[in-house]
Amino acid sequence: MTFNEGLQIDPNRVSGGGGPGLGGGLALGGGALGIIAVIVTLLLGGDPGSVLGQFTGADSKSQSGTATLPAHCKTGADANKYVDCRVILTVQSLDGVWGTELPKQTNRKYVQPKVTLFSGAVNTGCGQASSAVGPFYCPADQTAYFDTSFFQELVDRFGSSGGPLAQEYVVAHEFGHHIQNLLGDINRSQRDPKGATSAAVRTELQADCYAGIWAYFADKLPAPGSNTPFLKPLTDNDIRDALSAASAVGDDRIQKASTGRVNPEAWTHGSSDERQKWFLAGYKSGQVKSCDTFSAQDLGNPPALR
Repeated sequence: MTFNEGLQIDPNRVSGGGGPGLGGGLALGGGALGIIAVIVTLLLGGDPGSVLGQFTGADSKSQSGTATLPAHCKTGADANKYVDCRVILTVQSLDGVWGTELPKQTNRKYVQPKVTLFSGAVNTGCGQASSAVGPFYCPADQTAYFDTSFFQELVDRFGSSGGPLAQEYVVAHEFGHHIQNLLGDINRSQRDPKGATSAAVRTELQADCYAGIWAYFADKLPAPGSNTPFLKPLTDNDIRDALSAASAVGDDRIQKASTGRVNPEAWTHGSSDERQKWFLAGYKSGQVKSCDTFSAQDLGNPPALR
């Protein structure tokens, strides 16, 4: 995945936040399983408010400092070189795609989410978070939070490929939760919070599908004020990178690695296979209607792929 080099990065699109670690650090209670629980719940779209206090041991008086936004992020060439610049330009690409496609396909106006790059710790509308949480979306303040150091963790701990589109998949997934928020679907996960066919799993798979929609359009729609798309044409290898990330954070794969067994009754995000397939459903169709996981009878067989 390569951004067109001449595109301009807007540093004002994101804000910076972060500071010293939260008081008490991580009070995991379950060693490595605790860290995995935080990441599974929060990395790809869980409700931070439900678990942040449980796992971070956060001191309510702790404050986040302000991080300096990256001055080296100016063009698409910088996005191809630096991960923080890549996140910012991906955000702009997501704005471009959803700003066009959401009203066209759903008659709903696209409202940009806020985006914060943080390091160390950050205060959010869903509570306080440390860097161990990784990227997440907070519905309460309509903000996506990214600590870019997690992308290496995705490779080292979870076995994802290190390709750029693996990272962009994570950003696009969090924006997928914002789309759910705009469409009024984000709270459905709380009514049925776990299980292989639960509303929680359907919510996460839908966000994967929305990430696929972004990938479908990102190398086709011209960037605002330009005749050039954000991305150069995606290759099969690019898509494999995204699928690698989706597979790496499947419930079954994480359970198997951490406990040696798979328990579908505890799933909150879906299996590796399901996550890949729903990303592909969005990527193959480019249509929001293809992402109706809540009506799907068989989550392992999306209608768009039949």
